[in-house]
Amino acid sequence: MQLTTESLPVLAAQLLAERKRQKLSREQAAAVCNVSTSLIRDAESDPARCSLGKLLLLMRGLGLGLQAQGWSDEPPPAQVLAVGAGPGPA
Repeated sequence: MQLTTESLPVLAAQLLAERKRQKLSREQAAAVCNVSTSLIRDAESDPARCSLGKLLLLMRGLGLGLQAQGWSDEPPPAQVLAVGAGPGPA
């Protein structure tokens, strides 16, 4: 999922779905993730109100990850070469 301000409602729905899939109440999820129940409520309704740090705590606590890409020192994906892939020299 690519995160944009437009995709935040999708993130909210997915966070709610993941918590429910794990059969956690807001109180249980808050305890596991080391965040407040109000953060859980906000993240599941309007994640734009939450700090990135708190969202990361919540996501990590639920077993989710977040990856940032496109740093200036990273090669573009099309230029990444797989080492050891494919047949060797003939």
